[in-house]
Amino acid sequence: MKLGVFTVLFADKSFEEMLDAVKEAGIQAVEIGTGGYPGNNHCNVDELLESEEKRKEYLKKVTERDLIISAFSCHGNPISPEEAFAKESHETLIKTIKLASLMNVPVVNCFSGTAGDHDGAKYPNWPVTPWPNEYSDVKKWQWEEKLIPYWKEVGHIAKESGVKIGLELHGGFLVHTPYTLLKLREETCDAIGANLDPSHLWWQGINPVAAIKILAKEKAIHHFHAKDTYIDQDNVNMYGLTDMQPYGEVQTRAWTFRSVGCGHSVSEWSDMMSALRTYGYDYVVSIEHEDPIMSIREGLTRAVTNLKSVLIEDVPSQMWWV
Repeated sequence: MKLGVFTVLFADKSFEEMLDAVKEAGIQAVEIGTGGYPGNNHCNVDELLESEEKRKEYLKKVTERDLIISAFSCHGNPISPEEAFAKESHETLIKTIKLASLMNVPVVNCFSGTAGDHDGAKYPNWPVTPWPNEYSDVKKWQWEEKLIPYWKEVGHIAKESGVKIGLELHGGFLVHTPYTLLKLREETCDAIGANLDPSHLWWQGINPVAAIKILAKEKAIHHFHAKDTYIDQDNVNMYGLTDMQPYGEVQTRAWTFRSVGCGHSVSEWSDMMSALRTYGYDYVVSIEHEDPIMSIREGLTRAVTNLKSVLIEDVPSQMWWV
């Protein structure tokens, strides 16, 4: 496995400055935003699509620093009832798939999206309970009329382009658990898989090692994010795990994103790395820094140090002892 980083935390730096900072931190791979929520500070998609020469120059700047691009990321909501944002998210995703294909970047990361509750809806609606029965009706309509048709089409485009889609299992979107990911994959194609981020699993009560086993057995992990979550049980008792307080309310929030090793033990992270290796994932572990009580420098340094102590990089030796 290789250690990577989602480069949105370096949005204030130029492309070259970002690559230098990544190299200096001892990281081997970059995950680069192409639009949507991550922005496109380090990747002008239209410019690169138009020019093979610029694509070669772009990749040269990466490879001459002994780095690779693990994924392009364009998280948005392509099935949103907000038509302008849905259109923007879709167009960015399609362009990103095309660019990834041209540049031999194997994965495009994004969200599944969330629809409204009917065709005239104004905002997305994320049902989280089966009763009252109208919530189940909304969920059924969203999946059958919006989610599955959309990803059948886009999954086909990705597969034909030789690109894998990494859906982040993120609360607020229709695909947010191993079950919903595998259900969508079954209804579409195997180009659809997970960008597995344990931080979003922990606050839903899902054990990340178990999730790795479930998904990796189906070869459904296409990328992996390294971000931690601290769960404050006293605050859970007050607000529950579906806490709607702003992320900045760290003292009272039920859970908070943290740098690797600051929410769960390094031993637990070691268990995840072992599960990834055991069940066949041998690609990039990409750090995502969203720690509200640490600087970018300190949070990234902590994550790099902790992950380097548990990352499994070499090919396994033969079992010389048996």
